[in-house]
Amino acid sequence: VRNTETLFSLYILKESLTQYSSFNRIYHIEKGIRCLNWSSFLRHPQMKYQRMLERLEKENKDLRKVVLQKDEKGIHQRKVKKSLIDMYSEVLDILSDFDSNYNTQDHLPRVVVVGDQSAGKTSVLEMIAQARIFPRGSGEMMTRSPVKVTLSEGPHHVAMFKDSSREFDLGKEEDLAALRHEIELRMRKSVKEGQTVSPETISLNVKGPGIQRMVLVDLPGVISTVTAGMASDTKETIFSISKNYMQNPNAIILCIQDGSVDAERSIVTDLVSQMDPQGKRTIFVLTKVDLAEKNLASPNRIQQIVEGKLFPMKALGYFAVVTGKGSAGESIDSIKDYEEDFFQNSRLLRDGMLKAHQVTTKNLSLAVSDCFWKMVRESVEQQADAFKASRFNLETEWKNNYPRLRELDRNELFEKAKNEILDEVISLSQVTPKHWEAILLKKLWERVSTHVIENIYLPAAQTMNSGTFNTTVDIKLKQWTDKQLPHKALEVAWETLQEEFARFMAEYKGKDQDDIFDKLKEAVKDESIKRHKWNERSMDSLRVIQHNALEDRSITDKPQWDAAIEFMEETLHARLKDTDCVINDMVGPDWKQRWLSWKNRSPEQHIRNETKNELERLLKLHEDHTAYLANDEVTTVRKNLEGRGVEVDPVLIKDTWHQLYRRHFLQKALQHCNLCRRGFYYYQRHFVDSELECNDVVLFWRIQRMLLITANTLRQQLTNTEVRRLEKNVKEVLEDFGEDTEKKAHLITGRRVQLAEDLSESHTLCLLSG
Repeated sequence: VRNTETLFSLYILKESLTQYSSFNRIYHIEKGIRCLNWSSFLRHPQMKYQRMLERLEKENKDLRKVVLQKDEKGIHQRKVKKSLIDMYSEVLDILSDFDSNYNTQDHLPRVVVVGDQSAGKTSVLEMIAQARIFPRGSGEMMTRSPVKVTLSEGPHHVAMFKDSSREFDLGKEEDLAALRHEIELRMRKSVKEGQTVSPETISLNVKGPGIQRMVLVDLPGVISTVTAGMASDTKETIFSISKNYMQNPNAIILCIQDGSVDAERSIVTDLVSQMDPQGKRTIFVLTKVDLAEKNLASPNRIQQIVEGKLFPMKALGYFAVVTGKGSAGESIDSIKDYEEDFFQNSRLLRDGMLKAHQVTTKNLSLAVSDCFWKMVRESVEQQADAFKASRFNLETEWKNNYPRLRELDRNELFEKAKNEILDEVISLSQVTPKHWEAILLKKLWERVSTHVIENIYLPAAQTMNSGTFNTTVDIKLKQWTDKQLPHKALEVAWETLQEEFARFMAEYKGKDQDDIFDKLKEAVKDESIKRHKWNERSMDSLRVIQHNALEDRSITDKPQWDAAIEFMEETLHARLKDTDCVINDMVGPDWKQRWLSWKNRSPEQHIRNETKNELERLLKLHEDHTAYLANDEVTTVRKNLEGRGVEVDPVLIKDTWHQLYRRHFLQKALQHCNLCRRGFYYYQRHFVDSELECNDVVLFWRIQRMLLITANTLRQQLTNTEVRRLEKNVKEVLEDFGEDTEKKAHLITGRRVQLAEDLSESHTLCLLSG
């Protein structure tokens, strides 16, 4: 009877070769191959049947490759309705890109490969993937993080990382070596300092002819003892990672047990029993059966293991495999040949201790694939219902909270914000030259006015004659131009550009402005400004321009003279006002403020006031007094105050004198400025035969002209160069932020954003799973 069944199966294969197209031939060949009873060949080794079977399998594989190549080139145009399995496969691919917070991916089927360290997990996975793709080591831990391998059929045997476009040709040894090296680098990179393993998943896609479609996750091997060089929590971390994957109710657990060691030493079987006590989603694999048969005195133990009688762990199926002789240089084909030769000659099969469907990695791969897709079929409808219910809840929440807003996810919101920011940057180029120069002129004078008055004008004005005044001014202006002025000017220009940029971004907020972009815009502004650096070459040219402007003393007409006097008066009035405020704070409220506001002077203010009165009498007697108070004058003032019962420190006297003399000098300078209004005629004659000297007016004209020329130069640099460079920086920052998922998630936040993200994912999932 057994021979009759075999011949009938071969007859089906023969008919398929002559009657059907390439697709039908593949289907019937596979059907015939699965109908063959391997035990009949093993018990009745008829070589002609075996050769015929091998020939048909090879032809089946070649036909599949040809068809896949035609599909890839677009030659084959059959319209085939997508099956539930194909659609669910798309869902798996899309979900891998979604936010893990959505909590959907954790309940989708995965084949989780677990086992003790060096039990052969990786080797089994490589046999299923038909390529030696993982790094290898002698007893040391090589799998340091989970590796998710998505297997699918394709015309070429290639591998590719999810986040990379490079394809590794698995038929070339140099590409295989590069792939193993890249996996090892990614594993080590994912492990944090001070740790041995990492929970971060490395995603890899493998395609090739005849590969069974499924998704497997290779986990770090379970260890019983932490050895030297490992982190102290390595054992617990591996247990935690393994449990996290196995607790998924739809995960298929591929439990790998080393057959060459005592079964009692296994740790992983107890762990799997805890996670799947009924064994409804566990497949047990015994590796290194060749060594087990050779070393065991009683082969019956192998039979007990694969029948599920030695372990308390339960499983859907039990398999025995051989994954090579232990050499790292073995090819997949040589391992397959060795495995088939071993089982054909093994007494484990000859004596009936193992069944034919329980051996070889090929049968294991078919069984795992069938189990995986069965789990997918069973779970897809439940997942689809869950997606629809979730979508309804999310849509209801959106309608109630954001009835007038579109459902824009984070990427769509980023694009909208990007366009707004670019519009705001473009607005900078529309600022008028007059506006730029007015702002620059004002800010530049605010920045340098203190230095001009305190370090240039006042020291020069206190000299005895005009020659000394002009000499002092020229020396100090030259030093200022060489060392400080260009730097200050560029600082002002850069600050002005930043403030205008910020102003445009703030003013853009109108009725339709979405405040959800505020954090992103602020980050873009800060990062763009941080990256922007002013052209350093402009400083040298600016220094020359400023130096030439200050060298010029030729006031050509009366309006320029009047403008200089007005500029000088405004400056002196502002300084006088500041000085009066300082003196008032020193001496406290006067009698009017004390009576009307009920304010009193402090003891120190009282001493200051008495000192001020005494020093004012001294100034009245000597209106042309120098800026410094002599020591004998300090002593005289102190004794006069002591005579009135006021104890005063000499330092306080000098400090008070400084402010009083400053006010006295500014008042005299303003009077002199008023006299110089009619001095343009004398200026043209170089003040010959005139007691009036207006060198201070000329100084302020030089300063004013330098400010105007500097503001004009900076405005040209802004409009011609720096605004465009800032715009370029903003675009680069936006591009960088757009590629950084974590950055976008940090900058565009809130319940509205998360709700839109969930809605977008929900719509996609419902579309694919429906």
